[in-house]
Amino acid sequence: MTPPIGWPSRRWQERRRSHLGVPAAHWHPRQGLTWYWQLQGRVNNSRPVAAYDIDGFGNPAAEVALLHAAGKHVVCYVDAGTWENWRPDAGRFPRSALGRPNGWPGERWLDIRQPPVASLIASRTASQCQGKRFDAVEFDNIDAYSNRSGFPITAADQLRFDRWLATTAHADGLAVFQKNDPEQARQLEPYFDGLLSESCHVYSECAAYRSYLRAGKPVLDAEYGLAPSRFCAVERRVGIMGARYDLALDGRVWQPCW
Repeated sequence: MTPPIGWPSRRWQERRRSHLGVPAAHWHPRQGLTWYWQLQGRVNNSRPVAAYDIDGFGNPAAEVALLHAAGKHVVCYVDAGTWENWRPDAGRFPRSALGRPNGWPGERWLDIRQPPVASLIASRTASQCQGKRFDAVEFDNIDAYSNRSGFPITAADQLRFDRWLATTAHADGLAVFQKNDPEQARQLEPYFDGLLSESCHVYSECAAYRSYLRAGKPVLDAEYGLAPSRFCAVERRVGIMGARYDLALDGRVWQPCW
């Protein structure tokens, strides 16, 4: 079922819900959400948190069910802005949609303006997230316009694509978290249910996410190079749920602020 690029019509959303057999309702996470993020290795299921964020491709439905049985909400990590050469659907992306490397091995920016890219991301969301009964999706790399992607992607292109991502997730019965992109946070907040930032304290970007905090939505922050004593007190004061992780996100480092 190929989606239109840009903001989906109400008729398309209804058709998609009917096609997938899922309800329109979705989880509405609240501010103060305790969380754990692990994208590599065997998931540590013993963290005392309300929500887990794990890789959508790398974890089976049984892992999601196990976390649900423990009373956790589960967030599905999906890369929506870069091509990853190890994913099973990597060969389905047109060569013309592959841009510059984004700094991580095996990854290249995607031309989000191309309809086949939107179609493949929608398929990922349905098969890997909704199909495995995740509660939400975290779309990564949704800021190509502010990077050297190899394509003339504008802020307007990115905003249109990101809003479309949020509506697609909601049509699949999933909550959706914005990832980074502080410059467009105020415009995106009405469409998203929460936000995940990386190093907003280091880069002095935390204030850009005030619109989420004012709306009572969770703002989560992963810091990598700072000791918790350097950022936790400040983030707690404004309502940001921060934690220290290692860049590999393999479960070795987890120091929450709460």
